[in-house]
Amino acid sequence: MATDVEVPALGESITEGTLAEWLKKPGEAVAADEPIASLETDKVSVEVPSPVAGVLTEQLVQAGDNVAVGAVIARIDDKAAAGAGSSPPAQAAAAASTNPAGAGETPALRGDSTAPVAEAEPGDDQITTLSPAVRRAVLEYHVDPTAIRGTGKDGRLTKDDVIAAAEAQRSPAQAGAQAPQAKAPAPEAKAPPPAPRPAPANERKEERVKMSRLRQTIARRLKDAQNTAALLTTFNDVDMSAVIEARSRYKELFEKKHGIRLGFMGFFVKACALAAKDVPSVNASLEGDEIVYHDYLDVSVAVSAPKGLVVPVVRDADRLSFAEIEKTIADYGKRAKEGTLTIEEMQGGTFTISNGGVFGSLLSTPIINPPQSAVLGMHRIEERPVVKDGQIVARPMMYLALSYDHRLVDGREAVTFLVRVKEALEDPTRLLIDL
Repeated sequence: MATDVEVPALGESITEGTLAEWLKKPGEAVAADEPIASLETDKVSVEVPSPVAGVLTEQLVQAGDNVAVGAVIARIDDKAAAGAGSSPPAQAAAAASTNPAGAGETPALRGDSTAPVAEAEPGDDQITTLSPAVRRAVLEYHVDPTAIRGTGKDGRLTKDDVIAAAEAQRSPAQAGAQAPQAKAPAPEAKAPPPAPRPAPANERKEERVKMSRLRQTIARRLKDAQNTAALLTTFNDVDMSAVIEARSRYKELFEKKHGIRLGFMGFFVKACALAAKDVPSVNASLEGDEIVYHDYLDVSVAVSAPKGLVVPVVRDADRLSFAEIEKTIADYGKRAKEGTLTIEEMQGGTFTISNGGVFGSLLSTPIINPPQSAVLGMHRIEERPVVKDGQIVARPMMYLALSYDHRLVDGREAVTFLVRVKEALEDPTRLLIDL
């Protein structure tokens, strides 16, 4: 009996997605709840699981097609589950029992399915214990996950580990293909094939790639923000000496106690939470002709993912400890690379922090994330000459940029917010005594 595979619910207000790729081919056996396809929505990638165990018999849509929630995209023959799961071993056992001696035949001549004619693929039991992104990479690059040393938490495999292993496996193969080979005697001389014509040195190429659904959504939202909000950016710089000193002094104790490194984001989130108490409009949103003020701070943290920028939300950031903030952001960053963030984790948010400094940015004018009213841009830290007590000294300085919607945030409020953040970072004691 054939069972339909339908597009699952994709989240609030999301009615369709794009089929990014098929993870299973027609004729392949699938287990219950095993992913058979990957869907790309406006915000995240979602895997479509098989509702039953069986064999994939039909793919009703192609990669790149848009599919609505509830649409049937494939069919599974659940009656073929038992036969599919045992056919190769059973056939091999039957062959061995009927001809145990092999009658002097080699495995290849007698058609033994257990003959070592090709490198074995990773077993299903090995693959299903991996994360969806890593499992997809293992199947795509045809590598053995048991032969790869994981660099993730607790030795787990990451997608980068799989790609690195595939490249390392490919390099020796290419080198071997280029090595001189022993020439076998030919029955008759043949003319050498014509040498390929080299490509012109000035040849110019173009490649057209369709925008992913996520990239289209990012482009649309950024343009909508520019068209709708009255965007303005104010700048300041901050001496990071105190934060750097605090991290150096306590990083070992912090990591030993909490199991996570003490980064810069904890200080910035705490500083923004403190400043938002004095300037609540920066943490507000505009809905129609009403300003909505929030007595909580949900910080959207901009994270770079392989398919574009995503902004998972740290809920109630003003009430979290440094360790809780760092653990949450580290988890989001890891899962953004793996493509396993959920839609719920990226919805909401009352304020955004974007750290372009990790890529070397000196200065920028970030764009707000509607319906939020402001976004703080962090940049790289570099030593610059500054005047302290009448002396020119070198200090680790960072430029800060606050972009805001001038329709509900006045210039005085934006400058005041940025000054409060600067004061808290240059004297982190303020974060402890709420000044």
